[in-house]
Amino acid sequence: MKVVKEFSVCGGRLIKLSHNSNSTKTSMNVNIYLPKHYYAQDFPRNKRIPTVFYLSGLTCTPDNASEKAFWQFQADKYGFAIVFPDTSPRGDEVANDPEGSWDFGQGAGFYLNATQEPYAQHYQMYDYIHKELPQTLDSHFNKNGDVKLDFLDNVAITGHSMGGYGAICGYLKGYSGKRYKSCSAFAPIVNPSNVPWGQKAFKGYLGEEKAQWEAYDPCLLIKNIRHVGDDRILIHVGDSDPFLEEHLKPELLLEAVKATSWQDYVEIKKVHGFDHSYYFVSTFVPEHAEFHARNLGLI
Repeated sequence: MKVVKEFSVCGGRLIKLSHNSNSTKTSMNVNIYLPKHYYAQDFPRNKRIPTVFYLSGLTCTPDNASEKAFWQFQADKYGFAIVFPDTSPRGDEVANDPEGSWDFGQGAGFYLNATQEPYAQHYQMYDYIHKELPQTLDSHFNKNGDVKLDFLDNVAITGHSMGGYGAICGYLKGYSGKRYKSCSAFAPIVNPSNVPWGQKAFKGYLGEEKAQWEAYDPCLLIKNIRHVGDDRILIHVGDSDPFLEEHLKPELLLEAVKATSWQDYVEIKKVHGFDHSYYFVSTFVPEHAEFHARNLGLI
């Protein structure tokens, strides 16, 4: 893992990194914001800074949310680091959408492990996000016994659109092992098996057999996972989102949890006048940051 660039932001530093991935068999870019606490001379040596992973949406790179979501102010306020991974493997050798569309292929990896060629070789994004990347960051930053950042245990996950889907899916798939302390999402795709974006991705990456889709569909996963304690999923979506009715359909998640142990623990806030953009995301980042900070033990 090598540092590409660093920027002073708020009270901390935004670091742009690249590394060779065993999961995707490509070079991957990732941004991380280290809050002011990381650089404080009086930061307790026995304390570790928790991490929030933010998964971005279709067409995005690690730079979109780094530059437009304004997470850095909240990270400084509460004392967590935030990781901005890429949305897919990239490069000339990486298969792309044969039709050249923006909703599949490079920039649209859907945070799953592809089983279909020519995508299976590189599109192993589930393993990359939830297994390899945290371990790689831990090895890079926590060297020589100087452990200040927690990428493995006290961790939360969130995301926008395709990334909101990826956050919920990863949270649920890792729920029994308590991989993430909390999960939230901005305008997520909640039922990919039943909407055009998800169906295109699942057919391309996983094949026509719909039984394979069940392992990556939040509305199907959540029915078979027993809720424990006070864990809650927080979701915001704008009622002026142009993708709301065709691709997002948040009401399907509420229908899925009816009469399950999750019924009272999925909160969807439909906010008036907001669209799908980072104007929407940045407006509600403070609420999501507080939600995660509380679950990470920072409040």
